Amino acid sequence: MVNPTRTFKAEKLDVAVFDSAEGMGEAAAAFTAEALKEAIAKNGSARMISATGNSQLPFVDALKKIEGIDWSKVTVFHMDEYLGISSDHPASFRRWIRERMEKAFSPKEVHYLNGEAEDPEAEAARYEKLVREAPIDIVCMGIGENGHIAFNDPPVADFEDKAFVKVVELDEACRNQQVGEGHFPTMADVPTHALTLTIPALLEPKVLQVFVPDARKADAVKSTIEGPIETSCPASILRTSDKAKLFIDADAASKLSS
Repeated sequence: MVNPTRTFKAEKLDVAVFDSAEGMGEAAAAFTAEALKEAIAKNGSARMISATGNSQLPFVDALKKIEGIDWSKVTVFHMDEYLGISSDHPASFRRWIRERMEKAFSPKEVHYLNGEAEDPEAEAARYEKLVREAPIDIVCMGIGENGHIAFNDPPVADFEDKAFVKVVELDEACRNQQVGEGHFPTMADVPTHALTLTIPALLEPKVLQVFVPDARKADAVKSTIEGPIETSCPASILRTSDKAKLFIDADAASKLSS
């Protein structure tokens, strides 16, 4: 396994910096595999929440190479989905999970957030019930360019949210990111609303693995680690968790002051 070039704590948050996204992908995959194996050994099964998107590919690709995880005992959730697009749309997170997780690992079960639900509020309630049925062993998440975690953008982020799943309106910066990453041709094509796990739902699991490569995320990483803990950068709340570990590459770390 690739070792980090440096490690440090940002309050309670463990941070590990790597030379490359590939190296940090290997380390994050090993960290995740250990959590899954430990849960299976202890409980006979494991429950995980997985982020989606381009930034997560080095981690997921590395996870495929790790042996010894009994995926037939793992239940997978994803953390957000656009409203109003089909599960076959190139930008659909259901499609990402299906292709990158379900087909690759053949887990015991995958629970999908239905972005085409006729009643999004009822869908949020349905999914929340599934998430709350038993403890989640690990969440594997990223951080958006605007500091969001899942689709908890600054205008809608709530550190004290009572719900675990909700309908949100997407921030303009978040929607711009989706265009910039090539998921949609124009802003007009990006959905305006989504279903998302809330911040308390993301902080609840036993282990939080946070995987953030790329210079595009450098401002968000700086705000997460060095800025105030407030909803202007939702990911800053990670500094209050002693269950979380942040994996970043040199590019993502490039704007840190030290």
